[in-house]
Amino acid sequence: MEFPRQFEERMQFLLGDEYAAFLQGYQMPLRRGLRVNENKLTIETFCNEFSLPLSPSPFAKNSFYLDAEHKAGSDPLHHAGAYYMQEPSASSAVTVLNPQPGERILDLCAAPGGKSTQIASAIGDDGLLWSNEYVAGRAHILQQNLERCAGRNVVVSNQDSGVLCSGLAEYFDAVLVDAPCSGEGMFRKEPQALTEWSLENVLLCAERQDTILDNAAQAVKPGGRLVYSTCTFAPEENECAVARFLSHHPEFSLIPIDASWGRAGFAADQVLPFCPEIDNRYDLTGCRRILPQHGGEGHFIALFRKAGEDAGNRSTYAYPAKDPHRTEAEILYSECFTDTPNGVFVTVGDQVRLLPHRLPDCRGLGVLSAGVAVATICKNRLEPAHSAYITAKISQCKQWMDFSPSDPTLRKFLHGEEIPCETKGWTAVCVSGIPVGFGKASGGKLKNRYPKGLRLL
Repeated sequence: MEFPRQFEERMQFLLGDEYAAFLQGYQMPLRRGLRVNENKLTIETFCNEFSLPLSPSPFAKNSFYLDAEHKAGSDPLHHAGAYYMQEPSASSAVTVLNPQPGERILDLCAAPGGKSTQIASAIGDDGLLWSNEYVAGRAHILQQNLERCAGRNVVVSNQDSGVLCSGLAEYFDAVLVDAPCSGEGMFRKEPQALTEWSLENVLLCAERQDTILDNAAQAVKPGGRLVYSTCTFAPEENECAVARFLSHHPEFSLIPIDASWGRAGFAADQVLPFCPEIDNRYDLTGCRRILPQHGGEGHFIALFRKAGEDAGNRSTYAYPAKDPHRTEAEILYSECFTDTPNGVFVTVGDQVRLLPHRLPDCRGLGVLSAGVAVATICKNRLEPAHSAYITAKISQCKQWMDFSPSDPTLRKFLHGEEIPCETKGWTAVCVSGIPVGFGKASGGKLKNRYPKGLRLL
């Protein structure tokens, strides 16, 4: 791989004796990867059902190297959200974030959704994930990936980070800022990043990252965590950004990352030539870097904690006392599922959505969706929505049919065809115990309700 001369000189200066190993890392083949969605199935079950060989990556317990060509779009397990295609070292930031069941987490720069889906699988049904993306087109991709892979306790927004974080001040247990960056760590995966590299772009990215981090600080509750990550090598966007943030926010402290993968961040004196303006009193070796020789492409991670104790005073969404479709939605839900719905039914446009109980005040925050659409309003009646089934577990479904990934009947369903079915009424279609869609059964057949835009060609 031929690097821009200025980039090469910078990396030689930064890495010193490590530069030869850095170059050697690029001689190894690009390693693709996937992350198992433990919200859908166990790692053991997935490895038994998945047809290609996998080897564990060190960056997350459910992350694997996939050293084979694979078309995920034609795999029923991918349609069901059993896994997410993700470069293995990209999972490291959420490993450091360490989301816990029941926590409220903000993923501030979330598209296309890899890290958000990783968070969703960790916080469980009682947590709340808020995923934001500033670029509108990417926000809709984020929505699609979260519907396929996440649970029902998710909010997706398309909003400026300053507006969002001031509106959700001190609301979150943890915030992830996977910041837009110059993408030096993606040179092999995205060759366009290599051809478009310039020092000017590095400095522009660093300025934007400072603004996003300053905004993110508002949303972290006292005692909460903030993780900052990039997929670039530039010190201006990494250790220097950390030093600038700490100098502006004395309420935050840098927490050393204890990890067996990657290497320590560079010391302040080592990055000072790149950013002479920073305060060099901070121990930046507590950050973590991943270089190609470490089995990933290129990532940087820093973990902060906010001082203080959480007072717990938060605004909440004003759920309507009455809703014109709430009773009908409750009846339909009981026809389809066995559990008690965890949330509040609220009509939004032509849908009835199940909104999470702990939803904050969302007014003016660019919300695209909250909770899950459980029903579509069709000519004065309600019908189940695809998302109600794709976010459910097989144990919640009243009626279901389960198939192996290679079953030709399942393939027919994913093509949009009718399939044989002995039940009557709304019935989930599952692959390896994971709902992938649904239909309405009568007369020995299942009328297909799999969305046209998702069907296999």
